[in-house]
Amino acid sequence: MKGLLKYLVLLAVVMLVAAACSSDDSDSGTDTTAAATETTAAATETTVAATETTAATATTAAPTEKIDIDFWVAFSDESRLGFANDRAAEFNEGHPEYNVRVTSFASYNDVFDAAILAVDSGEPPGLIHFFEAATRQALDAVDGDGNPIFKSVTDAIAGRTEILGEPVVLDSVVDAARNYYTVDGSFYSMPWNTSTTVMFNNMDMLNEAGITEPPATWADVETACAAVMALDDAPSGCITWPNHSWFVEQTLGQQGELLASADNGRTGRATEVFLESDGMMNYLEWWKSLNDAGYYTYTGLQRDWDGTSNAYLAEEVAMLVYSSSDTTFFDDNAEFTNVASFMPYDGDVDYVGNLIGGATIWMLDGMETTTEDGALAFLNFFSNPANAAAWHQLTGYIPITQDAVDLLESEGWYDESPNSKVASDQLAAAKNTPASLGALLGNFVGIRDVITLAIEDILVNDLDVATRMADAQAEAQKSLSEYELLFGG
Repeated sequence: MKGLLKYLVLLAVVMLVAAACSSDDSDSGTDTTAAATETTAAATETTVAATETTAATATTAAPTEKIDIDFWVAFSDESRLGFANDRAAEFNEGHPEYNVRVTSFASYNDVFDAAILAVDSGEPPGLIHFFEAATRQALDAVDGDGNPIFKSVTDAIAGRTEILGEPVVLDSVVDAARNYYTVDGSFYSMPWNTSTTVMFNNMDMLNEAGITEPPATWADVETACAAVMALDDAPSGCITWPNHSWFVEQTLGQQGELLASADNGRTGRATEVFLESDGMMNYLEWWKSLNDAGYYTYTGLQRDWDGTSNAYLAEEVAMLVYSSSDTTFFDDNAEFTNVASFMPYDGDVDYVGNLIGGATIWMLDGMETTTEDGALAFLNFFSNPANAAAWHQLTGYIPITQDAVDLLESEGWYDESPNSKVASDQLAAAKNTPASLGALLGNFVGIRDVITLAIEDILVNDLDVATRMADAQAEAQKSLSEYELLFGG
């Protein structure tokens, strides 16, 4: 009965937060990132037909029924959805007994919502695409009988080094992603679109202001902005980034500060949030000071990926802190010298590390062995070195395996596109601590919204940081406590 209650409440929670899910929660919206969509759209199914083969036998053989594997993704733009479709077609051609079918949804939560309903109807997909901040939610998801909906990739692979001829790439996944998605010693899902925050710099404008290197620290940003805004042809602002809680989480990681208890939910279930920590106050006070000085440009919209990126490309600001997922986009579209650098940090505090964003691929539990092996083979094919490298080059998301990094280096890709290496280098520089891994937190989407709204109040209504964050702390704690009452055991 308790399992059924959890299932029903989980379904209700998903329905309530669907509109709140934003990109990347960490990916940008410039390339029509699905998670930034705040409206629920009907899913558009794209079925990839498997290549038909005819057996060379003396008599005509009866057609063999293919094994369908549904892969539901939260991308709808032509380039990223097209990549998934192309990989499915290639896999189907190489494994004609299988038919991987890709279906596009408007957002991560739309995918999850549909998967929950499909489990209830008895026709779930094999694989779904879900974002990093909802990892705790995915781990807590159960069916009507109280059984986990998802299966650990580690458990499913069971030590194999190849599946249906496809080499297993799990051991090659880069540390930042591997460590984020490893819970209780088990690697639960296969990372796909993984990013971090970087800063894009208009070096033509900065050089004109006498700044020869991208600013590395908060103090460097202030110095650069004073120089930029003193130019005769100064832009309307100096720096911008979206008002999104993900940037707060990044700076907490940089400062070695936790967002939640139990080591950010890494050594147990997080039952407390820390929205009034020294690291939180330091960052928000600095952000407000940039805004008050006219250096920071706020577009007036929460989670405004498009508005901030457009301001940078239009040279309305000199610097943009953003998701590395659009590195290729900025390289292709900037009409000035665009240089990527690490996200600026507080130079008065020892640097610990930036964390990941993006999403991963979860495998539904309960498939027959033959179907599950097909799904696992596709997962590993999807992120083999050539495919992971191609995905990185198409988008700017990091190459998810070290083998893909090595391939790109051997081909001279980073010599041709040095901006593309910055995100990987930043993640590699992080220490493996609970702070730099990021939080596993119940109702994380709702808590992110609490933080984002508080920041808007601080920037737009000139509210005192400590006073406003005290209110946010109470609201976020209530949200987490209510979640834990149901799912905390």
